Amino acid sequence: MKIEQLYTGCLAQGAYYIESEGEVAIIDPLREVQQYVDKANSNNAKIKYILETHFHADFVSGHVDLAKATGATIVYGPGATTEYDIHTATDGEELKLGKVILKVLHTPGHTLESTTYLLIDENGKNHAIFSGDTLFLGDVGRPDLAIKSDLTKEDLAGMLYDSLRNKIMTLEDDVIVYPAHGAGSACGKNLSKETVGVLGEQKKTNYALRADMTKAEFVEEVLDGIAPPPQYFAKNAMMNKMGYDTFETVLKTGNVALTPDEFEAIANHESALVLDVRTQADFLKSHIPNSIFIGLNGGFAPWVGALIKDIKQPIILVVPEGKSEEAITRLSRVGYDNTLGYLEGGLEAWQNAGKDIETLQSISAEAFAAKAKESKINILDVRKDGEYLSSHIEDAQHLSLDFINEKMNEVDKDKTYYVHCAGGYRSVIAESILKARGYNNLIDVEGGFGAIKKTDLPVTDFVCPSTL
Repeated sequence: MKIEQLYTGCLAQGAYYIESEGEVAIIDPLREVQQYVDKANSNNAKIKYILETHFHADFVSGHVDLAKATGATIVYGPGATTEYDIHTATDGEELKLGKVILKVLHTPGHTLESTTYLLIDENGKNHAIFSGDTLFLGDVGRPDLAIKSDLTKEDLAGMLYDSLRNKIMTLEDDVIVYPAHGAGSACGKNLSKETVGVLGEQKKTNYALRADMTKAEFVEEVLDGIAPPPQYFAKNAMMNKMGYDTFETVLKTGNVALTPDEFEAIANHESALVLDVRTQADFLKSHIPNSIFIGLNGGFAPWVGALIKDIKQPIILVVPEGKSEEAITRLSRVGYDNTLGYLEGGLEAWQNAGKDIETLQSISAEAFAAKAKESKINILDVRKDGEYLSSHIEDAQHLSLDFINEKMNEVDKDKTYYVHCAGGYRSVIAESILKARGYNNLIDVEGGFGAIKKTDLPVTDFVCPSTL
């Protein structure tokens, strides 16, 4: 028996490869599926099952393409209906894979069809659970993402409570937990940085698995502090349910080199968004007017999904040399399949063609601190709510990047703003969006709040009321 976790940091997502006696099951595959085919072929094995723990909302799974490529059976849990062929498993059903068994445990709550797969080894021992978004390390899945459900989030939270206690907490403490996500995912609120654990440890440390917890307490605690889901979640879930264009088609259509004139024509005549995926430092130095920055060197795909509202938006790319395929692949993971090409030769070719560029002003944290102490300046903090509440510069205006499109009117176009995030990535995203909407008086603080805290500029830290 072989188990391999295939973890993707940008999405904080774990897919799984399980093999026994030449038969393979893939759990929650990513959009680009050739990696799984190659892995099975290299082991002289055949993919038999593609197991989906639920209709994912935070990424587009590769189950449809993988089934077409291999003939494997797509398996969902009870109640799942799709526009393509699947096997809808029953609760308690056992799927034979070589000498091991994958037992279907219906665990609704995160979504109605959510399913945990219990791996029973060659000796009949419960070995591991692949818990999807039902159980994370340190947390459980948010119960507010069910597709077209008349149930409330409180109803789903109650179901999740029952699923955890009746299907998962009854298992042995030494059962290994393989979740679908780790820290950084928006599918929960307190996920651990660890990506593999054991059930006994979770019973001791996971707030949602407290033995003395009532259902009412669970519902209240699991719903407390959940931020609104990113807008692309429902769209990804529907793509996973209905099907999608093949990844091969998306890559072929998108990975097209465009001359500066062709690039400009598409931007002007097809309402394409110019998406610059280079580093923030490169974008600050020079960029195409009205382009939006979301760099490949950060949480690229989730930020694309959160900030580009139309999932069918035509996109053309400014990429580092040799990175076009990576950018298109990562866009497709969250359902942005309408890439029309990339600028061949990058900004150098654009400038050589005599076309306009723009820059963004930046300032070191030390110079910023000196300026803030000598006079009152406008400071815009674009970190998340929790980051701002934990510690911030006094009198800084807070506008979380997550909600910049909805709350842009809170920024005055006539004022000059010094913009910062935690490290410098999100602030440049925010500045690019604001600048494209006519906000021209923006200065980026290099290194963000991390660098600011190393200066002598005073900051306001959160003090827990219990310590007062």
